[in-house]
Amino acid sequence: MSLIQFLISFVLHIDDHIVQIVTTFGDWSYVILFAVIFIETGAVILPFLPGDSLLFAASALAANPAYHLNPWVFALGFFFACLLGDSLNFWIGKNVERSLSKHAWFTKLIDQESLAKTERFFEKHGAPAIILARFMPIIRTFAPFAAAGSGFPYRHFIKYSLVGCTTWVLICCGGGHFFGNLPFVQEHFSLIIIGIIVVSLIPAVIGWMRSKLAK
Repeated sequence: MSLIQFLISFVLHIDDHIVQIVTTFGDWSYVILFAVIFIETGAVILPFLPGDSLLFAASALAANPAYHLNPWVFALGFFFACLLGDSLNFWIGKNVERSLSKHAWFTKLIDQESLAKTERFFEKHGAPAIILARFMPIIRTFAPFAAAGSGFPYRHFIKYSLVGCTTWVLICCGGGHFFGNLPFVQEHFSLIIIGIIVVSLIPAVIGWMRSKLAK
């Protein structure tokens, strides 16, 4: 199985993969899933890792007493993962980007088209874009990087990041906790995950269509 096939399988059947992680690693599952969100947010070159769907699925699993997981540990872990990831991403954009951008391998690792879209998104919406981007896959990975590159002060950035991370975790984890174990959701879990991904991509698609129509 190729990496792309594995990632597609992981996203579409994320509940099964998280169950496998929990049964294999036990309490280390908290650390593993923390790392996934931290890397998805903090590593500029890995925007394709699952975010919203992982929070939803993990919280649904934690709400099921059969797995003996603490939903509060997950929620707090995810909160600090995205907050610290945003800070790392901002630091990379402010301190590392100028030196690494001179190397061809760095520009190949970063999706330049997605970065350009994020920069336009940030220029259009200003500081609130940091909060809005938290709910948009791929763009949320580049938002701190773009904010740092535009000269946005970190002391202001972290305030908006704090609001974005808090609301993101509350909505995604709350949704998984209260609705993830409903019979209908359990029977159609893969479709629900696809729905979450599609809904989260709608703002980016609308922005892309507007830019095309404007041209």
